[in-house]
Order: sequence, then C-alpha cells, then structure tokens
Amino acid sequence: MPAGRMGWAMTERGVPNVRVLKVWDPWVRLTHWAIALLLPFSWWTAETSRHDLHFLSGYAILTLVLFRIAWGLVGSETARFGHFLKSPVAALRHLSHLRRREAPVDVGHNAAGGWMVLALLLLLLVQAAAGLFADDLIFTRGPLARRVDEAWSSLATSIHLRVFWVIVALAVLHVLAVAAYRVLLGRNLVRTMLTGSLVLPDGQQAAAPRLGSPVLALALLAASGGFVWWISTLRPASMF
Repeated sequence: MPAGRMGWAMTERGVPNVRVLKVWDPWVRLTHWAIALLLPFSWWTAETSRHDLHFLSGYAILTLVLFRIAWGLVGSETARFGHFLKSPVAALRHLSHLRRREAPVDVGHNAAGGWMVLALLLLLLVQAAAGLFADDLIFTRGPLARRVDEAWSSLATSIHLRVFWVIVALAVLHVLAVAAYRVLLGRNLVRTMLTGSLVLPDGQQAAAPRLGSPVLALALLAASGGFVWWISTLRPASMF
C-alpha cells in the first residue's frame, strides 16, 4: 500500500489495524472549498455591481463544476459517482440510522450525502450555463446571449437569478447535516474534507480507496478551463 494513504495502529498482539484512511484527493477538496468560497463572492459581486469580477467568478465555478463532473467519471474511487450514488431507499435508510445515532462510517460520501453532491453539481451547472445566456437589457449580457432569441435569454436570466437561492438553500442544509454529524455522532466531516483523511472507529477496518492520477486531474482541469475560456472570448462581457 502506498505511503501516505493509510495510517496504522498496533493491537495488543502487535497486529496492525487500519485506523486512518486517505479518502479525499486534493482535487475533490480543491473543488469543494473553492466553490464554497466562490458562491458568496459571486453574490457579493452581483450585489455591488462588480460585473467583471462576477463574470470571472462564474467562469471559475463553471470550470470547477465541469472538472468535478469529469473527475466523477474517471477520477479517484471516492470521487466517482458510481462509488457513492446509492438508491433513494439506501439514502433514507442512512438517515434513519443517523436519527438513532448509529450511522456506520462510510469511506467517502454516505448514501444521503451522495445525492446532495449530485444535486448541487447539477444546480451549479444549470446556474452557470444560464448565466452564459443571461441578459439584463441594461448593462450586462452573457457571452452566448446573442446566440438565442430574447425570450430564451429572458428565461435564462430568470433561471440564473432563481436557481442561486435553491443552491443556497441546499448549501445551508448541507452545513446543518455536517453539524448534525458532529453533534450526534461526534464525527468531524470538516476536518476530513480539509485533510483528506478519515479516522476510523476502533475495530473498524476498510481498504484504502484508489486515488486518481494527478496528471489526469491536471489535464481535465486544464481542458475544463480552456473550454470555459473559449466561451468567454465569444464576446466581451461584464456580468455572469
């Protein structure tokens, strides 16, 4: 097993037990925390009419979302949608365990959290894509607004304004869930997402997940950024 992916503790008989696993690669953590910072920044730039900065923030979010979707298909094991997306029944079962304060420790996203990740990524994609076609008919216009008729651009503008608050509501629910894990189960999910390492309870064993190639991650991130940059050059813009 590669060094740095797994920590060991010794039992009384001298047999090593898995106690700490490296579950989140730097790319998942980068996407998570960067989007968490960019969302309030996007709101602030829109509210204060700093449209150029709003565009840049929107382009950055779109780049990260496109990368995260690609990484969810070919990246690290815990980043892949196929690893953490379970049935809705499994998600409800997990929540019932949480209520009884006996939810098992998951290596990666739990069954309920996986659906939250998918919902947030899809909403962020819709939000960012709508911004590309948005037009406030006064000062600002998305780079693709002129490629659709006024009715479609108006619809995109409405979606861009309204979906943001749905994202905020889900983000608040996500924070509350993290707090509930901390209070009810004593699990520090924030620390795990900061460090990438999961501390396992005594006696629980699990295999370290496979981490994706950093070269592949950089290539996907560069491709996502290049695609978004190309969109941004279709016409000068001052709002996203």
